[in-house]
Amino acid sequence: MKPGLQFRLNQQLTLTPQLQQAIRLLQLSQLELEAELRQIAESNPLLEFAEDAESEDDGADDEAGFDTSDYAPPPRDEAPAKSSKDDDEFIATPSEELAPDWDDDRFHGEAGDYAGAPSRAGGADDDGFEPQNAAPESLQQHLEWQLNLSQFSPRDHAIATAIIHALDEDGYLRDGVEAVQAALPPELNADLDDIEAVRQRVQRFDPTGIASLDLRDCLFCQLAQFALSTPHRELAIRIVNEELELLARNDTAKIARRLKAAEDHVAAAASLIRSLDPRPGAALDATPVEYVAPDVYARRENGRWQVSLNPDAQPRLGLNQHYCNLIARARGDDASWMKGQLQEARWLLKSLQSRAETLQKVADVIVRRQSAFLDYGPEAMHPLVLREVAEEVGMHESTISRVTTRKYMHTPRGTFELKHFFSSGVATEDGGSASATAIQAMLRKLITAEDVRRPLSDQALAEELHRRGIQVARRTVAKYREAMRIPSSSERVRAH
Repeated sequence: MKPGLQFRLNQQLTLTPQLQQAIRLLQLSQLELEAELRQIAESNPLLEFAEDAESEDDGADDEAGFDTSDYAPPPRDEAPAKSSKDDDEFIATPSEELAPDWDDDRFHGEAGDYAGAPSRAGGADDDGFEPQNAAPESLQQHLEWQLNLSQFSPRDHAIATAIIHALDEDGYLRDGVEAVQAALPPELNADLDDIEAVRQRVQRFDPTGIASLDLRDCLFCQLAQFALSTPHRELAIRIVNEELELLARNDTAKIARRLKAAEDHVAAAASLIRSLDPRPGAALDATPVEYVAPDVYARRENGRWQVSLNPDAQPRLGLNQHYCNLIARARGDDASWMKGQLQEARWLLKSLQSRAETLQKVADVIVRRQSAFLDYGPEAMHPLVLREVAEEVGMHESTISRVTTRKYMHTPRGTFELKHFFSSGVATEDGGSASATAIQAMLRKLITAEDVRRPLSDQALAEELHRRGIQVARRTVAKYREAMRIPSSSERVRAH
């Protein structure tokens, strides 16, 4: 073996820093993009936001003005401009006041009124202070507050704290008292009977029935809080303890025979049980409401669907002309550094323009492909996958995935993430296909129209879809129903 030199010629794809930056900007949400650009602008004096330039107090001259020649979003009052598509059906138009009967509760007026939209006035209120909302109280905080006001020994207080932190979002202790015992420090020496005694005390906290082991335990605890004189209380307790399954099927006649009670009394006791809360912890869900500002608008004008970018969602970033003019007078290292900053600024503005153009192209294709959904609703949604859009716009599927993630389109039917318009297809009897979204809409419609006393099972729903020409299995129906957070037929009976 002797050392030697070898030459090899090969081709390799590499991502330039500029391309990496463009890809990164493409996948950012609106708020993330704003934060990213603010951070970049702080380190590059050649970049400046429009509102920063307009807020200068000294009335700078033209040399210190804001240059929007490289990139600037269309103003609100600009005349409609043609889209890059050949078909004139898709026209970029300025935003306008949207129809007041649109049903998306995240929308509050015009585009600039969104909580997530960048403010042009520099403040949310006339006094310059933004509204501050108190953090919502969680279930655990609500229970710990009551625990601190109750008379518990230090040992029982530690056990109750462990129980409270073991509850799920519905307020149940699903894993049982054994899991609580395993979480407690050994020095407490707490056995299962001790934990159960504390759990029953916690159950009487507000909301009543919290820390229950199962539905029967939860309902029994709530019934036990009623006064002894409450009509049909004792019969309701018997039904919960002995015939809860029959109650789920709403079979009052069989319950009456088994418990040897009058059928009208059983019906009244069942009504009392249905007035209880089977998910006591859900009322204290501390999940904050999220508000989004749409990146794209889709509206129907003159019989055609038109797509436009939200001008308030486009960053008003440009070159600071004052510093650009200083480059010609700079010498040595200063000139080299400023020229580098200028080049980076121009790359950034070009990446932003490319991002906006890509978003416009993809939104155009989505609106054209899903125009039936916009016209007739979810049941008319067509199957659509990333590959089909990628082929039409001449881009890679990964690019389409990035541009549709955390980007939102406002339509007359609400505000949706762009990914909402993509769904797989299910074969139909006529050789066509129906999207998963359309099938879910059909299921929701069937369940809404069902007899509340005899809800449709998953098998019955699958058979009904078969009669409509859509071939789906029962397990597929169950998967779609669970995805829509619709309870099973037995739970729906119980809810009524």
